[in-house]
Amino acid sequence: MHIDVVTIFPEFFTAPLSVSILARAQQEGLLVVEAHNLRDFTDDKHHVVDDYPYGGGPGMVMKAPPFIDAVRHLQERAPEGTPVIFFTPQGQPLTQTKVQQLSGRPHLILLCGHYEGVDERVRQAVVTEEISLGDYVLTGGEPAAIVLIDAVARLLPGVLGNDNSLESESFSRGLLEHPHYTRPAAVGAMTVPEVLLSGHHEQIRRWRRQQSLRRTMQRRPDLLSAAQLTEEDQQLLAEINQQLNQHTPATTKVVTDA
Repeated sequence: MHIDVVTIFPEFFTAPLSVSILARAQQEGLLVVEAHNLRDFTDDKHHVVDDYPYGGGPGMVMKAPPFIDAVRHLQERAPEGTPVIFFTPQGQPLTQTKVQQLSGRPHLILLCGHYEGVDERVRQAVVTEEISLGDYVLTGGEPAAIVLIDAVARLLPGVLGNDNSLESESFSRGLLEHPHYTRPAAVGAMTVPEVLLSGHHEQIRRWRRQQSLRRTMQRRPDLLSAAQLTEEDQQLLAEINQQLNQHTPATTKVVTDA
């Protein structure tokens, strides 16, 4: 996969891309990330990329022509239909489903805004998708771009040491992930659940699935209501509700099966 990033701070990407999984993915030729300086696409001697907003108001607005010229230049070497993604709180929330969709594309172009905002004509001229990391505001699009690059890259074949580990991760099948434990078996009074020490693979699989369902029920019930549950999942949920009922006062309403 090839990812182009348009930014006024290309140095922002140096450290995150030079360590751990992202560094290895690039070394092995599975991922190419290029950060392009937006100022290189200006036509004045001071390389100005922002100006005062029409209509007045605080802050500065990033100019349209540099972004448009940068994208047009990058599109010359990108496959037709390459997504041009702009990071904004007004965009669609980034989800694992969207990450999976983007990981199947050979090329992405990411645009990082700054200051008070970006001239609306950038959206109109070149942006194909607007993405938000959540209901909060960052100082710029660079942190969001790093998050997207990391999330997409780890889904590329061969990037992770064990691709099977993706199957059990949170959100991979619509649920939160089960708890994890490693040695030592006891940390103070806290011990590893006996089932994980049993060596009984089927019991371990069932326990992990039940824990995944329980965590999702308690922490993200919105995910549980949208998940595609099997008959076994329904049975496990019934067991979870029974366990909760045994420890819940009668006046308290317990979550029912999804």
